[in-house]
This record gives sequence, structure tokens and C-alpha cells, in this order.
Amino acid sequence: MAQTTKHDYCALSITQIENTHLVRCGHANWVLVEEGADLTLIDGGYPANGADVERSIEQIGHQLGDVRAILVTHAHVDHIGGIADIVTRLEVPVLMDPLEVPHAKREYLQQLSPAKVPLLLWRRGAPKWLRDVIGAGALKGAELPRAQAFASGGALDVPGRIVPIPTHGHTDGHSAYLVPEAGVIASGDALVTGHATSSVAGPQFLVCPFNHDRGATDQALDNIAAAPAGALFPGHGPVYEGSLAAAVEQARAGRTRMRP
Repeated sequence: MAQTTKHDYCALSITQIENTHLVRCGHANWVLVEEGADLTLIDGGYPANGADVERSIEQIGHQLGDVRAILVTHAHVDHIGGIADIVTRLEVPVLMDPLEVPHAKREYLQQLSPAKVPLLLWRRGAPKWLRDVIGAGALKGAELPRAQAFASGGALDVPGRIVPIPTHGHTDGHSAYLVPEAGVIASGDALVTGHATSSVAGPQFLVCPFNHDRGATDQALDNIAAAPAGALFPGHGPVYEGSLAAAVEQARAGRTRMRP
């Protein structure tokens, strides 16, 4: 079962299952995976979250220098902003799906554009969310010039022996990650459990304007449903524990809420 501790300082909330920690801070989530004294970091929040990531590492009894690898679910600013700060101080590999590498290097950008923001603003919570994320550096953007493709075929040679799960759709190269020891999937934005622009809680899609390819985003959930895991650490929202097939079914049942 998950163990959760909350910290008033910087509003960090950390949920642990075995060697894996879901960190929630404002509108951003990231994941820390332990193997002995070493860590893998998955995602890193907005540009303003660099210091928060370091604080979360200290909260679980480690130091920033214990990070041996960084994995990226996808290259949206709310997932790589804090990483862009950290990699200026750490010489570690920054790994992701091969299709996501040019996105992380900003050879192109698949992200909510200013023209699509009005599609969100009628939603309860969206105006405050927009103010908050601008304050967190959403408009500053972020890129990862050192982005690399992870090796294909099974577990990666990183702390936790993490296994990539293709979940293309939210972006062309979106990837989820299975942590075998914990039976946890870090799902990024392929499947979330809450968001400031959503009126419901529980497994769900992000609303349509956030997804690059709606159909592929839906199809990608088959890979999550089939994974040998019993918990979801999402890119937004709290931990989900239970059947991942049931989580996917719940998200698909509510897919009309994805619409603008």
C-alpha cells in the first residue's frame, strides 16, 4: 500500500510504493526511483520547479548527486522545465523515446498554443491554473539539448531497471515507464487522475486541447492496461492503486470530458 507524507514547505506531497516515489508540487508531478544509493528521476515539472525537485530528493534521504539518470515521458514544459535547470549541474544521461528527442531539442513543438487557450478558459479552475502555470514559468519554455534516445528492448540500464512503455499520442514520442520492483507505471500525461481543468477525479484523459493526436492517445492506453503493474503514478493528480485495465476502462468511459 502507498505511504504518503505531506510537507508544508513548498507544498510537496510525496507518495511512496516500494522504491518509487510520486512527488506532487502545485500543478506538476515527477517520480523518483531508488536503487540503493542511486536514483532515477522521471520528469521534473515547470521551470520554477528545479529547486523543488532537489528538495524532494532531499526529503527521501538523498542528494541531487545521487541522480544517475533522467527519464522524460514527453517534452512539454511542465515535464522538462525543472530538468533543464538540473542538467546544468549534473552530467547524467537524459533519456526518452527516440521520437521525442527532436521535440525535447525544440526542433519542433507539440504543445498547447496560445490560440487554443480559449478552448480551456470556460472550464472551472482553468483561469487560476493559467495564472499559476505562468507564474511557474510556462511561458519561458524549456529545451533539453542533451536529450538522447533510450535503448530499445526491455529494461534500461538505469537505477530501478525501468522499462519504457510506448504511449504515443499526447505527443508523438510520449512514453510511460514501468518500475518492476514497485509494480508502478509512471504514466506521464497518457493517463492522469486529475487536473485543474477537469471537474472529475480518477483515471481520465487530459482534455482535448492538450493532446496532439486524440485517437492515438486513446489507443496507447492498451499498453498501460496490459502492463504488469498495480499502481499508476500520473503526470497530474494523485496515485491510483488497483487494476490498470479498470483504470483505462474508466478513462474511456468518460472520454467525452476530453472535448473542449
